[in-house]
Amino acid sequence: MSTVYLVVTVLAAAWVGFSAFSIFIRATWVVEPLTEYGVPSSWWPWLGVAKAAGAVGMLVGLLVPVIGVLAAIGLVLYFTGAVVTVLRARSYSHVPFPLLYLVPVAVSLVLGYAA
Repeated sequence: MSTVYLVVTVLAAAWVGFSAFSIFIRATWVVEPLTEYGVPSSWWPWLGVAKAAGAVGMLVGLLVPVIGVLAAIGLVLYFTGAVVTVLRARSYSHVPFPLLYLVPVAVSLVLGYAA
């Protein structure tokens, strides 16, 4: 396992974990845009669980690679859906925010295959 893969994966998992925590505590900078995009508040806990599970899965994947690959694929799909949601809401200036999470997860996935 390469050092770069290890560092990117741990940082990406921590970043996604922070995102999950932010939705769990209903941080203003998270829930206001979700409301603006039309995401029902009843979905928010499930979105947080999905992010948290993905972050944990990426870390577990350092020991059990198939779990990490599945978690990273799930997070890539999750954040791709977030980009689509932002675009459908026509909040084009907000598109970089889900990409900030998508890119490190995707890089970790690619590095995992290369390792």
